[in-house]
Amino acid sequence: MFKARQLSLDRLVAIKVLPKKLSSDEDYVARFYQEGQAAARLNHPNIVQAIDVSEFKGYYYFVMEYVEGKTVYDEQETGKVYSESEALGIILQIARALEHAHNQGLIHRDVKPKNIMITEGGVAKLMDMGLARVADDAKAIQAESGRLYGTPYYISPEQITSKSDIDFRCDIYALGATLYHMVAGRVPFDGEDAKSVMIKHLKQSLVPPDRYNLDLSFGLVKVIQKMMAKKRKNRYSSTGALLEDLQSIDFLLEVEAPSAQASLMPGLKQHIKKPPPPKSPPARRASRSGETSSLPPPPVLIPPRMNKIILVGLILSVAMNLLLLALLLLQG
Repeated sequence: MFKARQLSLDRLVAIKVLPKKLSSDEDYVARFYQEGQAAARLNHPNIVQAIDVSEFKGYYYFVMEYVEGKTVYDEQETGKVYSESEALGIILQIARALEHAHNQGLIHRDVKPKNIMITEGGVAKLMDMGLARVADDAKAIQAESGRLYGTPYYISPEQITSKSDIDFRCDIYALGATLYHMVAGRVPFDGEDAKSVMIKHLKQSLVPPDRYNLDLSFGLVKVIQKMMAKKRKNRYSSTGALLEDLQSIDFLLEVEAPSAQASLMPGLKQHIKKPPPPKSPPARRASRSGETSSLPPPPVLIPPRMNKIILVGLILSVAMNLLLLALLLLQG
């Protein structure tokens, strides 16, 4: 990826150059142009805008909007584990970007932390539409038969088995794997090499992300598990349906957040009377001789039950004394 300046409009752009080994493949170059033109149709605030696809001295390149910021991957490399609310704020934006692309008939096929840019203003943008493909492009489907497209840590099972009818649900799976990595601090499946990782995507059960992050809500865990279902039919039926669930969780987090509760306090404070401060004990006073003397101690309060016991004791004592007096008189 290169940073450059577009002279015609005097603006910074980013340029991705097609590797030389792929430039000799005429079919690949033709599809490179088609995909670039298709990506240029996308116009969404959460998608890095495609500007041009062209060639110069045998080098084919893709010109796109230049975005200042960091990728999610860059932040993860520092050891960052995202809170649920922070991750949702990013994933919601990317889900909206994917919904827009899917509605235009495009699938991304390589959603991952490296392809999510966070601007200095906190806007999340989906990058690298280089693997984007028109979902029902029969020629592209035939040309790609037997080839793997995607990144092993986030790739969907159907991409691994090179199914010809890959659709938008591969992006939902990859977005779920990305969200998992953000909140769990680790990828969903790991292994010694790419092959072992992809086998786990196909066969191994997903460890719930709250095993690694106890602060995650039950709702988010269930959404991730549905996004990453092995079978496509068990995932969300549309990107819009996924967005509804993500927005519901985000709303609940906002309602339950301490900051939301604190925002109500200023209006309540004026109606709440502070309790009077406790009375301080009487100050010691000085006598005329200069010595200090204290006020007499407060009377000791005896519980009512103790009063009855003392009264009974006094009566018994008087009775015993009268009995002893009577015995002495009889002896006399």
